[in-house]
Amino acid sequence: MNKEGSTEAPKRHPVNFNHPDFINQKKLDDEMRRVFDICHGCRRCFNLCDSFPKLFDMIDESKNEDVESLSSDQFSPVVDSCTLCDMCFMTKCPYVPPHEFDLDFPHLMLRYRTLQKKQNKLPLITAQLARIDRNAKIGVMFSGFINWILNTKNTFFRKILELIVGIDKRVKLPLYNSETFTNYFKKNNKLIKIGRPINDRKVVIYSTCFVNFNKKDTGIAALKVLKKNGVEVQETYPGCCGMPFLEQADLPKVVEQAKKVSKDLLAWVDKGYQVITLTASCGLMLKFEWPLLLPENKDIKKLSKNVSDIDEYIVDISNKEGLAEGLHEIDGGVTVHNACHARAQNMGIKARDMLKLIPNIKIDVVERCAGHGGTFGVMKETHNLALKVGRPTARQIKSKNNKYMASDCPLAGKHLKQLEQDTKISNDEALHPIELLAKSYKL
Repeated sequence: MNKEGSTEAPKRHPVNFNHPDFINQKKLDDEMRRVFDICHGCRRCFNLCDSFPKLFDMIDESKNEDVESLSSDQFSPVVDSCTLCDMCFMTKCPYVPPHEFDLDFPHLMLRYRTLQKKQNKLPLITAQLARIDRNAKIGVMFSGFINWILNTKNTFFRKILELIVGIDKRVKLPLYNSETFTNYFKKNNKLIKIGRPINDRKVVIYSTCFVNFNKKDTGIAALKVLKKNGVEVQETYPGCCGMPFLEQADLPKVVEQAKKVSKDLLAWVDKGYQVITLTASCGLMLKFEWPLLLPENKDIKKLSKNVSDIDEYIVDISNKEGLAEGLHEIDGGVTVHNACHARAQNMGIKARDMLKLIPNIKIDVVERCAGHGGTFGVMKETHNLALKVGRPTARQIKSKNNKYMASDCPLAGKHLKQLEQDTKISNDEALHPIELLAKSYKL
């Protein structure tokens, strides 16, 4: 007899993308139908993203109102609406492993998308946008000119960009640093004073592509807060974690990045350093997605156990040694957007826990998807849908009536700023929680 839902902790199977069954069209089609039939009968995930309403409407409007009435070519819109946020697996689905139904909807979508890639059915433009390191190095090198072009007020060039590349002209795109965070660290690390005697803690900041190329202020805040608390800090950026390639189902490229980046990071781990990530998606990749793609790789497993999100790490200092003195009240309340990829790390709401250390702070938490989903939020074809998903989140943020919005996902924060009329956030984008802690320290 089937159990209604699992009461055990969810488990994920390795993503065996090299097995011939992974993209066997018949077996994949059978699995899609099996899963869709279970989802249609449950519908607990109806409000997470547009994949599920599309699926349910499609089945309800079919000839016999069942999955068997669907043709296989109707599956693509459901897959295309999935941003691999993992929230159905982590927070809604009662049938994830170890339940006998064995559902992992996001990884099934990834499997289907891998077949699409092999069949050359995925857009070429988004595949090129996934090459973050190549694109961003050019962006930093010519940051003044490129940032001018990317500005939404530059309607002429943004219209051209929309026509040629397909990026919606309304989207407020991330701007580029004038220098990488790596270069900033090399020039300034020794100039930043230690706030209290050095303890036994040693960390290496894996600055992530976004902080390194687009938002070095997050890295600067993390560096200053860590040194304030007596932590020895080093920095490295051997390359992108591969999340953009995961979204494009380029799994061999994700594995290539995992092996390259892990080799560098493990050299630090072997010297006694803890790896600190500054972006939720990158933390998720290092802790969970890499080990699922390379389940037999002992180095990847070892690394995953020595990675901490920056919020998680600061909370650990607070719990074990106590934070350095000097935290002050800040000039307004904070709404914490608990980013999907932070939630998927299954570590609790560490952004909230860290910010609660600020004296007399007012904190509210919003746990809804911002709707961005990587390139999903910027491409003209899907931008309106991304806004639709994000609008309820923005309105919930607005209802909290706080001055600041914080999120561990910089793209989610940037996207929610698109809905400024709904959010009323005062800053140009959501701040990373570590930036508010640095503000409290007056660093």
